[in-house]
Amino acid sequence: MTSWLPTLITATPEEGYELAIKLSRVAVKATQPDADIRDRLRPEYAEDAEALIAVSHVVATHFATVAAANDYWRQTE
Repeated sequence: MTSWLPTLITATPEEGYELAIKLSRVAVKATQPDADIRDRLRPEYAEDAEALIAVSHVVATHFATVAAANDYWRQTE
């Protein structure tokens, strides 16, 4: 069985940010596995500034984890 998350290592910070977003989406799906319910709720939070800011905090937390795992993409020479 292949893991959906084989590693936190990414080639670039941009890829790391994309991974952070994916981690956030997977967490939402795990918390609310019913796609119909997620779709029904989306319009409510899509126009809620506080909910959108909260989402950005979750992504930022995941990005900090990915960045640390990648040694902040430091170049070793």
